[in-house]
Amino acid sequence: MTDVARIKTSRLPVHIGIIMDGNGRWAKKRNQPRTFGHNEGLKAAKRIVRAAAEIGIKYLSLYTFSTENWKRAQKEVSFLMHLIKLHLRRELAFYQKNQIKVIVSGDISGLPASVIKEIRGVEDDTANFERLTVNLAINYGGQDEIVRACNRWLHHAAEKEEPVDSLVLTSKILKEYMDHPELPDIDIVIRTGGEKRLSNFFIWESAYAEFYFSSKLWPDWDKEDLFESILDFQKRERRFGDAR
Repeated sequence: MTDVARIKTSRLPVHIGIIMDGNGRWAKKRNQPRTFGHNEGLKAAKRIVRAAAEIGIKYLSLYTFSTENWKRAQKEVSFLMHLIKLHLRRELAFYQKNQIKVIVSGDISGLPASVIKEIRGVEDDTANFERLTVNLAINYGGQDEIVRACNRWLHHAAEKEEPVDSLVLTSKILKEYMDHPELPDIDIVIRTGGEKRLSNFFIWESAYAEFYFSSKLWPDWDKEDLFESILDFQKRERRFGDAR
């Protein structure tokens, strides 16, 4: 069991990103349908959100549904859309009780209208909470976000009727057009399920993130696993390109 007292609260990661991988494999090991694994994965997400709030994490980004997930079987995609909608509706009291703000990154225009309605509802109902911000990546892809940010910038420049030959795009300017420019960059990316790749997860915001890979499948994760990843993070020396 992780000794929480060993965690230095003065050196907590401000922003944690999690690629919640392994729901399908977890279900298959138990001769259950993939949908069963997604349900259990949702329970794990709630455990981790609660633990993050308890220990003092300020921002938590969760890879909920990627732009690539549309390639999955239609039955599974439909179930995931239903699960997202149901979760946002049912867990509103949990977010309110724990003072958790919920926001969404991704191109939600491509989602069913009923899902968009639930997203907007939970964002509005939790907008003033400050204990923890949970950023749900839904219909999200890191490359897609950068393209959409560039298009927002170009559209804004066109509205101001700026001459094309005068336009200069910098990283500082582009960040302002990302889905949530108010969020700090991710300090540590956690991936469960044994895979070791980023899978298009917040590639801009994770430019200097530390990485933590766990062989445990996502539905098996609990607060002890989160605390262990934080302890591992606190052992590292972050240089941000400095040669020290």
